[in-house]
Amino acid sequence: MASEKFNPNRLSFDEGLERIRRATEEAGIRLEGRIFTSRDEGADSLRKALAVSNVPDGFRKYQLPVYLSERSQMFISFAEPDIHTPEHSHDEGDGIRFIAGGSIIYEGKELTAGDWMFIPRGQSYSFDVGPNGALMCYCYCCCCA
Repeated sequence: MASEKFNPNRLSFDEGLERIRRATEEAGIRLEGRIFTSRDEGADSLRKALAVSNVPDGFRKYQLPVYLSERSQMFISFAEPDIHTPEHSHDEGDGIRFIAGGSIIYEGKELTAGDWMFIPRGQSYSFDVGPNGALMCYCYCCCCA
């Protein structure tokens, strides 16, 4: 339901955080201290619960069920096909990885264009790059990718 006059400032930042808290609580999904991706169980229900109706005609939008609690840095990364990323962690802050093209495989789940994964501070993980490589956008708090 798009409005005649688009106003993206309908909710305050704090109201947006409360919306995430309420949606995850109602879904019975605990996100703290674990990696969570758009392909995990419960992600579809959160996407529906966090749908945003305040968008211009022709758009669909939903709020991700995560937030970065500190200053952030953004990175774009291009990965060659079939590369294994060794286990590592980002110890200075939470991160979120958006897949813009190609794919990565994390714990048997293939994340493709439009998918994302949230990585809490200090959580070790690794992944494999898919057969067509990957184009990713990283947003990390206070650390380098």
